[in-house]
Amino acid sequence: MLILEVLFWVLLVLVFYSYVGYGLLLYVLVAFKKLFKTKKTFFNSEEPEVTLFVAAFNERDYVEEKVKNSFLLDYPKDKLHFLWVTDGSDDGTQDLLAKYSNIQVLHNPERAGKINAMHRGMKIIKTPIVVFCDANTMLSQNSINEIVTAFNNPKVGCVAGEKRIFNKSVDSAAGSGEGLYWKYESFLKKMDSEFYTTVGAAGELFAIRTELFNEVEKDTLLDDFMMSMRIAINGHIIKYVPNAYAYESSSANVKEELKRKIRIAAGAVQSTFRLKQALNPFHDFRLAFQFISHKISRWLFVPFAMPIIFILNAIIVYNQEFLEVNVYQIMLLLQILFYLITIVGWFFQSINIKAKVFFVPYYIFMMNYASWLGLIRYIKGNQSVNWERAKRSA
Repeated sequence: MLILEVLFWVLLVLVFYSYVGYGLLLYVLVAFKKLFKTKKTFFNSEEPEVTLFVAAFNERDYVEEKVKNSFLLDYPKDKLHFLWVTDGSDDGTQDLLAKYSNIQVLHNPERAGKINAMHRGMKIIKTPIVVFCDANTMLSQNSINEIVTAFNNPKVGCVAGEKRIFNKSVDSAAGSGEGLYWKYESFLKKMDSEFYTTVGAAGELFAIRTELFNEVEKDTLLDDFMMSMRIAINGHIIKYVPNAYAYESSSANVKEELKRKIRIAAGAVQSTFRLKQALNPFHDFRLAFQFISHKISRWLFVPFAMPIIFILNAIIVYNQEFLEVNVYQIMLLLQILFYLITIVGWFFQSINIKAKVFFVPYYIFMMNYASWLGLIRYIKGNQSVNWERAKRSA
């Protein structure tokens, strides 16, 4: 029994560290860093030319809104270029874009995946900075200026913008969970960046120095993450800039969000194998510490540790005498309560009853469930490289 109890507490502590402890530790480390190190200010009076790169597949419903948003960005008009690559689109996306003479469109009728579209587009880019974003995300007006300013630091090779979720149905399971997740994720990204480097960038909005671009494998699932992390592995910093943000509505429902999370989970497993150097503390100790703590633990540890913790807890309680209440009984009751709330959340969203308190635990469970499905899909090798955007709420 002692071995089971030790294993139970070790796993529980690691799960707590993955979700909460790492954030608290980062906060403390950043506070100490600020005490002993003065913040450097980098200034560059020149405004470099920038390309706003959108890889699109059947984005007809978003073209006009996206183009309008892009043209309103606060950056010198003669230095901001627009490139859309529309591989495989058959809904007329490229025809709508043809109306705009200042947008360069590369259309290929064959669908070969987002990473192939990015490879094709990067071959013609001549600006020193390229900003990637999605067709269905709108950018904050000052986002390009904020990104360019971050590149004034010569150590910065990649800039990660912030993703914000808005949703008219604020009490939906997808909206409540996804919004809360990204608020906490944004906090971690900010702390990561202030400590050393952000751990990867999200495709909704990120930028790189064009000279640092290297093609990634054509079957890459998380192209944005792989591209940015390899820049970090090569000794550059990924800077997080929350004032440069992309905003989009939440997934239409949990089913759509689950579809997206499964793909991310499959890509996470793939990325772990392909970014082995980022796990090597002898290559870059701080990067390895952040990568393992922020990503690997939540990708490959927590989803598989949680059911083991529950089973261990149940075995320990079963083999105890019920003479008085103890911590193991309380822990088991709390876990049972969590899963009961998850079931209620699932039931409420299925009959369209809105109750946020039940949706957040349901979303957390769904994320971990997606990790199991993503691992299975990766092992089977049936996750397509072609991206399929999750339906978003109105």
